[in-house]
Amino acid sequence: MLFKPEQKDDTKIGGTRKPSLVSRILKRMVSLTITLVIVGGLGYIGWLAWQQKQASNRGAGARPDLPVPVLAATPRIQDVPVYIDGVGSVRALNNVIVRAQVDGKLISVNFVEGQDVKKGDVLGEIDPVLYKAAYDQAVAKKAQDEALLANQRIDLARYQQLATSNAGSKQQADTQKAVVAQQEALVRSDQAAIDNATATLGYTKIVAPLSGRAGLRQVDQGNIIHAADATGLVIITQLQPIAVWFSLPQQQIVRVNAASAKGVLAVDVFGNDGVTVVDTGKLTGIDNQVDPTTGTLRLKAEFPNGNFQLWPGQFVNVRLRVETLPKAVVVPTSAVQRGPAGTFSYVIGGDNIVTAKPVVVTQQNETDAVIASGLSTTDRVVTTGFANLSDGAKVIIGKDEQAPAADLAPKKKRSSRDVQAKDGQAKDGQAKDGQAKDGQGERRGKKGEGDQKAQTGAVSSGSEPPGGAAKSQ
Repeated sequence: MLFKPEQKDDTKIGGTRKPSLVSRILKRMVSLTITLVIVGGLGYIGWLAWQQKQASNRGAGARPDLPVPVLAATPRIQDVPVYIDGVGSVRALNNVIVRAQVDGKLISVNFVEGQDVKKGDVLGEIDPVLYKAAYDQAVAKKAQDEALLANQRIDLARYQQLATSNAGSKQQADTQKAVVAQQEALVRSDQAAIDNATATLGYTKIVAPLSGRAGLRQVDQGNIIHAADATGLVIITQLQPIAVWFSLPQQQIVRVNAASAKGVLAVDVFGNDGVTVVDTGKLTGIDNQVDPTTGTLRLKAEFPNGNFQLWPGQFVNVRLRVETLPKAVVVPTSAVQRGPAGTFSYVIGGDNIVTAKPVVVTQQNETDAVIASGLSTTDRVVTTGFANLSDGAKVIIGKDEQAPAADLAPKKKRSSRDVQAKDGQAKDGQAKDGQAKDGQGERRGKKGEGDQKAQTGAVSSGSEPPGGAAKSQ
């Protein structure tokens, strides 16, 4: 009997097994499930991020329906000076090197370094012995020549008398007259020699040519001083008044010349802080040409320097007042904002609704701005609170004392330890409150137990329970 072999798996073709329909469906369901899980997770993450953003916006107080708190100011009318700023250096109005005019030994110094001296004060003395001798010699020579001149004049009178009576020759009288004239000229020469000796003797005393402040002494007492010495004895600097040389850009030449033609211009000098005006003077000179290397024009101003607040060689900031704008509209500088179309200001209208109005600014500094057009004295402009402000927004106007003040020093940053310690203190406080409440509860519980025991004792003293009666029986 022949048996036909059975095929164990009819899905095998060519040594490979075909996947069944059920397994393929299962694989597709698994992949689809995984895809749905991933998409759902991403959507959930995005939803959480959006919720956090909305919560942060709500926490920041971004409420479009609430008015924006601001501070406001009203434009004022005042005369505004127009200044041109420059940088300059302080120089002495006069600076003199005091030198000796004759050679000799310096026998005395009559000033203290840094002392204020006056014109004509004797600062030093040179040994006058040689120059006194020369003076005495010139005086003696003149006396000798004057005596000879007197004798010659007597002879001239005699010769003229003899010539008149024809007892003597007229030639002899004329000759004697010429001798007398020569002797008179010699006497005048002697007088000039005396004057020269007097001046030379006076040069042995070194005097101050002007009033000012004496510097450091260049020659000590006892040294030989010469008229040709370059350093001299001392340098005297005139500090009151004092001069300041400063420079302005060449573009301001026409403006400065026009203002200077109208009158004397005032000049202010600032202190080291750049804000405080330490002295005010007047413009005294303008250079006649522009420096080609820097493109600036030099100017000179004079200051009284009453308290010696200016010192030669000091660099200072200078401002020159060229004109004054009469009855100008002035607002705080913070009220002027800048946008793509230019400068503007937020003007508060009816119902506290702000409107952005374009303005034209003539000049401004750190505090005030001069408005040429766009605002009037009846307007109210916003000065603080521009963060959440827009055209057409409603505002609430605060007072000046509500303006935020700047911190004098940065605040301390709280670390994680400080936060944990603060939280621990709060928890300890809460625990103490809980313990206190628990203690109150325990006291109340004990009080209730005592009351209950008292009531139980009262019942037991009046009658015995049934159990007790049964037990006694």
